[in-house]
Amino acid sequence: MNDEFKGKSGKVKVMYVRDEDAGQKPNPRTGKGGRPAARQEDNRRSGPRTARNNEEGGRSSAGGRGTPARDARNADRGRSFGRRDDRDDNRSFGDSPWRTVSRPPVADDSQIDEAASNKPVIDPEQIRRQRQEETRVYGENACQALFASRPESIVRAWFIQSVTPRFRETLRWLAANRKAYHVVDDAELTKASGTEHHGGVCFIIKKRMGMEVSEWLKKADARDCVLALEDVSNPHNLGGIMRSCAHFGVKGLLVNDASLLESGAAVRTAEGGAEHVQAISGESFASGLEAFRKAGYTIVTTSSHEGTPLAKAELPAKMVLVLGQEREGLSDSAFQQGDISLSIGGTGNVESLNVSVATGILLAEWWRQNA
Repeated sequence: MNDEFKGKSGKVKVMYVRDEDAGQKPNPRTGKGGRPAARQEDNRRSGPRTARNNEEGGRSSAGGRGTPARDARNADRGRSFGRRDDRDDNRSFGDSPWRTVSRPPVADDSQIDEAASNKPVIDPEQIRRQRQEETRVYGENACQALFASRPESIVRAWFIQSVTPRFRETLRWLAANRKAYHVVDDAELTKASGTEHHGGVCFIIKKRMGMEVSEWLKKADARDCVLALEDVSNPHNLGGIMRSCAHFGVKGLLVNDASLLESGAAVRTAEGGAEHVQAISGESFASGLEAFRKAGYTIVTTSSHEGTPLAKAELPAKMVLVLGQEREGLSDSAFQQGDISLSIGGTGNVESLNVSVATGILLAEWWRQNA
């Protein structure tokens, strides 16, 4: 049964549904006592005929075409089969076997517009800046080292079930500090991290900014080796370099773009070493080298074909080791700034060593001489 009401917002349709458990309750539409629930099927079969009788009785009374006897019979019939009288209006609807399953009236258009205007406005430019300040880090060793070093930088985290026992402390800290984390399956983590080589865990973190050369020089020790990378951008090479730096005690990396050291692939390849090095930035690569020279550092360059063999070189305690890009090595301007040029001896069967491999060999010799 449906009724329609009109309000400010238009029509509201209300549906009444028969309550099957209310067979013994009085029916508010008839004013009669409730019939047993077992006879409800008979009532439904007689319902359409009763409705037609009511309609015929109403037409006879309203049109005046029926006889007085017929009108009296129709009046009695109407009272017996659903014609409402004044007594029905005073009856509580709480005893009704009909229950309403309609939606409440919605607000009018003006209220909807007002509610929409109160919603916070999302600034696309702010979202873009926020995403530029964040990066994804994955890999079990990398994420463990990051949590131990700077947990406050974590924005969100994902884990697969099998690694959660090894991240109990991390999970407790995330929950206590209301940081969002999710335990997901492998496919979901692949989607969240952007790689299949996620190692079972992924963090979204706030990037670290590069430190100014002047700030680094204020806290530098008497024995300090700084690595300067000119146009080295391959994340796996950067990861291998950071791993070697952490192993041999080199804490500063002079780079053109500090964010390269925060890429997910670089941090994962570093296996935790990224947390032990600090990106250093200057106005330019050349100006950064010049600032270190003025502070008493020796600028050491490398070459595949010329320079002092590493086995015969004496490496100073305070130096900047300059390495170039993977294909062409150092630029002429960077090479000319060197105070010492080194070469790594070998068979000559290959043109040169991978930049991360060469870094490990050079830093190992510096560590041997100055540890």
